[in-house]
Amino acid sequence: MALSQAAAVVEKIIGHTGDANTEQNLSNPSKDAGKYADPSGKKMKALVWNGKNSVKVVETFKPAKIEDTDVIVKVTGSTVCGSDLHLYHGVVVELQKGDILGHEFCGVVDSVGSKISKVKPGDRVVCSFQIACGSCMYCKRKLSSQCERTNDNKIENVMYGGRTAGMLGYSHFTGGYAGGQAEYVRVAYGDANLLKLPDDVPDEKGLYLSDVLSTSWNAVVDTGVKEGDVVAIWGAGPIGQMCAAMSFMCGAKRVIVIDGGDASWRLDFVKSKLPKVETINFTDLPKGENIVSTLKKMEHGGPDVAIECVAGEYAKGWAHYFELLLGAETDTSEIVNEMIMSVKNFGRCGITGVYVGYTNHFNIGSLMERGIRLIGNGQAPVHLYWEDLLKKIQDGSLDVLQMVSHRVLLEELEEVYKRYDAREKGLQKVYVQTKFSAPPSEGSPQLTKFGTA
Repeated sequence: MALSQAAAVVEKIIGHTGDANTEQNLSNPSKDAGKYADPSGKKMKALVWNGKNSVKVVETFKPAKIEDTDVIVKVTGSTVCGSDLHLYHGVVVELQKGDILGHEFCGVVDSVGSKISKVKPGDRVVCSFQIACGSCMYCKRKLSSQCERTNDNKIENVMYGGRTAGMLGYSHFTGGYAGGQAEYVRVAYGDANLLKLPDDVPDEKGLYLSDVLSTSWNAVVDTGVKEGDVVAIWGAGPIGQMCAAMSFMCGAKRVIVIDGGDASWRLDFVKSKLPKVETINFTDLPKGENIVSTLKKMEHGGPDVAIECVAGEYAKGWAHYFELLLGAETDTSEIVNEMIMSVKNFGRCGITGVYVGYTNHFNIGSLMERGIRLIGNGQAPVHLYWEDLLKKIQDGSLDVLQMVSHRVLLEELEEVYKRYDAREKGLQKVYVQTKFSAPPSEGSPQLTKFGTA
């Protein structure tokens, strides 16, 4: 929280690069209703960040089209991502109270700007979690998450030597765009960032093209999983689960999923959907054993590939716990070190969980001496993958619903966040319905009510 406030002060001092060519920092239409609210004055419900470990469903204004490349989408489905918890905890810099959250959503086109040609009112669409211009150097290569023109925040340049695209519902660090855990969303560059959903793909499947499917696929292919590989995956959440499924799709002969603590139930959940998966519960290991030694016993030399699907904010040992608490580091290196030490010599390690800054005690010696390939998978370039993944959904080779455990109400998202943060047993991936949602499609979960709305 303090880091976020400090970053906001720093941003005011160093300013912006000024090279973004779409309106930013409009994270809630109510912050400047005269400019950002629909002229009709229509209201909507949305989930906003309310401070560390606090979110709230509020009534705010329906967003307006403010540029001729904008599209307003009426949301029929959204979800909660593991990275939303980083926002919830206040560890992502430059969050402001009242920011509308949510970076994964689908819906129906409500209205379009005068320069929009690929979608029209009434079209069913899914939105990528990143805002891409569609015409810069990266966008021409479909590397949409690295768009040069939708996020002019200088702090990313200072911290990273470059910056990512703008991202919906993910703080002013990534442009300050209002998110999709709402009834309406303004989508900048709508022609580039919306994909039409065909009639044979219901919202409960198409929604997840926005992030989790593209992120999982990117982790697997970018880390180079190939025929005959043994793959170890840290984290049995939705992305870890889909990485396991996709590793098998890419020819892996063995997949080992690792988790523990309050989230250990997820191992059984994943195993029930993917019986070929092997699991390690790190909280149940015998005295003297650890993840590295266990993996070396399970596979001679260790796995060929390791994929991190957890994130850097969760310390396992006291040293990193206190260093994170005191601000001596922003991310723990514990899981990355486990990966590096676990894989075979010249093995490949991919990081797809969120890491935001700096870490201590990184085992660079093992990396160099044993020739380990450490790959930052980056924010997944959704545009590079989503058309192909849509085809896999249509032909049945990609089972999306295996990870979807619950259907919930937008009005109960405050309760959902609390339960998600507590790793409540059985709560794997949710589909968030709004008043515009169609009834549940065949095979998808029925509505669960928690009695808070």
